[in-house]
Amino acid sequence: MKRTSRDIRTANRYGVLRHIVAESPVSRQEVAAATGLSLATVANLVGELLELGMLVEVGYEDSDGGRPRGLVAVNSSGGALIGVDVAETYVHVELFDLALTVLARADQELRPERPEENDPTKVVGHIAAAVASVVGQAEIAPDRVLGVGISMPGQVDREGGVSVFAPNWDWHDVPLLRMLADHIPYPLYLDNPLRACTVAEQWFGAARGRGDAVVVNLGTGVGAGLALGGALHRGVSNSAGEWGHTTLILDGRPCHCGNRGCVETYVGAPGIMRNLRELSPDSPLLRGDDQTATIEALGRGLADGDPVAAQVVRDTARYLGAGLADLINLLNPEVIVLSSWVAAALGEGLLAEVREAVAGRALRRPLASTEIVLCPIPSNPVSLGAATFVLEGSLSSVGLKHRRPTAARTRGTSS
Repeated sequence: MKRTSRDIRTANRYGVLRHIVAESPVSRQEVAAATGLSLATVANLVGELLELGMLVEVGYEDSDGGRPRGLVAVNSSGGALIGVDVAETYVHVELFDLALTVLARADQELRPERPEENDPTKVVGHIAAAVASVVGQAEIAPDRVLGVGISMPGQVDREGGVSVFAPNWDWHDVPLLRMLADHIPYPLYLDNPLRACTVAEQWFGAARGRGDAVVVNLGTGVGAGLALGGALHRGVSNSAGEWGHTTLILDGRPCHCGNRGCVETYVGAPGIMRNLRELSPDSPLLRGDDQTATIEALGRGLADGDPVAAQVVRDTARYLGAGLADLINLLNPEVIVLSSWVAAALGEGLLAEVREAVAGRALRRPLASTEIVLCPIPSNPVSLGAATFVLEGSLSSVGLKHRRPTAARTRGTSS
């Protein structure tokens, strides 16, 4: 799709704000140098953001004997952003100020082993309840909430607000944002965790300043967010990154997507639980069908030197390493980030085994240029990334003579 001048201006405005959020306080000259935009363009965009109340002037700095440079910073109290991480086992919601500092959190548990709990109306109810909770906790006036960014697992139509396919719930073409609009009185923006995690890493994590990065989401489901040439790569239908549904083993384990032998069936949480059952069917590390409890028990066992836990993680890392080696050979990224709750629970033990497994499979030259790390963001990267959907959407739809964005209540992000 050809980009319009409005699209380009929105992207530039977003890039300027992104840099200022990360570096506040900062001069216009520093922003111009970091973004590659002209000083005149940066000055105009900063002026717009000041008018919107998203930035404030905060004084001056010396400039090697020249005129003092004016400094700008994010106006943290200029609005509130809500990021929603919907996973197969939970809904996690965070409310942020404009500096992306968390002001409130709320959680709702989902039970994937109970199909009736995965009904869209039930999930919508959990999301709405958690959003209402964070607004109440933070005591934020409704007119200060710029919007709600929602990360949904699976394939989404972000412009239409539709969950196209969520394989672990067997959802097909669920009009999610239309349903949520009946319960949530704020602008709504939809995407999936692959995009959310990647944007969070670009803003605050291991992908910051890296042109080519892969952010691997390890949870119940598995996927890979892609940043290529410094830009988020979505693909023609916003479906790029479904690496979890690439074939790892021909005619292997059945997958919810309808295929067999997908990466996800070996390294997603249910796949790891199956690895454990196949190795030690009566292991005390198993917690029935509770994915979270079992993966956390594995993490503790690994840290404590439990031989069964160590072998399960080693086996899982062999599968994961094979899939990551394919990504390294194909994309030649600067960094691969292991993100989401499974990676966090298994931690450094998993990372060490994965690095060893990848080293035995990836081609030497691309491997030498790729760093493999755990997600360094201390908070939830998905809800953080989802909150940036709101910033992006607000900046694309704002009327510059108005204080508040005038986004439609349900829409996707803009770039």
